Amino acid sequence: MNQAPAHRGANRPSNMLFWPVPDRPFVERGKGIHVWDQDGKRYIDASAGPQTCNIGHGNERVREVMLAQAEKISFAFRSHFRNEPAEDLADLMANLAPEGLDRAFFCSGGSEAVEAAIKLARQHAVAIGQGSRYKMISRLPAYHGSTLGALACTGDPMMAGPFAPMMPIWPKIPAPFCAYRPAGQSRDESALEYADKLEREIVNQGPETVLAFIMETIGGASTGALVAPDPYYPRVREICDKYGVLLILDEVMCGAGRTGKFLAAEHWNIVPDIVVLAKGLASGYVPFGSIMTSARIADAIDAAGGYIHAHTYSASPLACAVAGAVINEHLDHDLWGNAERTGAYFMAQLQTLLDEFPFIGEVRGKGLMLGFDVIADRATGRPLPNQLNAHQRIVQEAYDRGLIIYSRRVLEGAYGDFFLLTPPLIISEAEIDEVTDILKESLRAFAPEAAAAMKA
Repeated sequence: MNQAPAHRGANRPSNMLFWPVPDRPFVERGKGIHVWDQDGKRYIDASAGPQTCNIGHGNERVREVMLAQAEKISFAFRSHFRNEPAEDLADLMANLAPEGLDRAFFCSGGSEAVEAAIKLARQHAVAIGQGSRYKMISRLPAYHGSTLGALACTGDPMMAGPFAPMMPIWPKIPAPFCAYRPAGQSRDESALEYADKLEREIVNQGPETVLAFIMETIGGASTGALVAPDPYYPRVREICDKYGVLLILDEVMCGAGRTGKFLAAEHWNIVPDIVVLAKGLASGYVPFGSIMTSARIADAIDAAGGYIHAHTYSASPLACAVAGAVINEHLDHDLWGNAERTGAYFMAQLQTLLDEFPFIGEVRGKGLMLGFDVIADRATGRPLPNQLNAHQRIVQEAYDRGLIIYSRRVLEGAYGDFFLLTPPLIISEAEIDEVTDILKESLRAFAPEAAAAMKA
């Protein structure tokens, strides 16, 4: 029998299997927007690790709810018992969501929730006599999760490539990078052109075969807080309705209040047929995810025999109690309002980066779902050379200075390097100033390399 190692810290070997990351210290504790490692160094968690810890670290109210529920019962299988925390949470979310989203299914995370949404959409099609519909359309680039069904919708060949023989690769349309549009075209015209690509793809695939279109309302890891111009969203909804295609909005990162509203879709007054939530919904205090849909869809499936999908931890009383406490923390302290107010302040601070750093192409986002891209040419969106590894270099410069931000490069850098700034929704303007100062120091450290590459 292997004995647990007695030592701790940086020299401890690991038996964990995880994706490649830079060498990192051991975490010790967290409070508010800050995290400390075992050596006592303090970090500002400006990514909410990633886009998850909306209410900040070490929330005592949530801890007390967790302990109180654990003292009663931590786990009860849904086939054996109903439980009040799950029912209360479903009621609360139905009251917060736009009208027409009044049924909820609970699971353990974003990838699980996307899988649940895909299966719900398919079962609905079968239930209403449209069994020919099975194709999912998504965007390129995009990120919808790492399980096989979600990965089939993820527009990132690097992540999906090794598993391609094991799953369908669904059709993709381009994500709306309207900042880098042809000369003479307005942003709104560009937005509608991108949206109309969905209609052409539906027609190309055969409308009777298309089940759903899934997109991130505001782009996450794969597009760096990409927000389409306003006309894009109602046009997508209109196209889906025209062809009987379900609209699935992936709000794993941007939902649960991060943009200043419960759902980011509310900014454009569109209601999806299915919405996917996770991350900030339970703020990382427990693994948690959810989908929401309409009574119309749920009732049709129930009439045909019921939703054929479940997980052991679906509707866990402990997890649902924690998620409910997290939502109530948002409501009682107006954290969604704070996301809107401090998000506007943070956006203004980030806009100043454009004056100093010509390698930043666009600052974008909404609320506290903010980001920017690093490129070689603002006019065309031409990326910096891959060998610069901008997405890793800038993150490391910030990390060394005690600032945690999030980055990603997709499609071998075809759209540049993306960076997300998504702090906990409790952040203050003074703390945003501190984040901005450290970020500028980090960008200045990278600037000479970027300048040389831009001249080459």
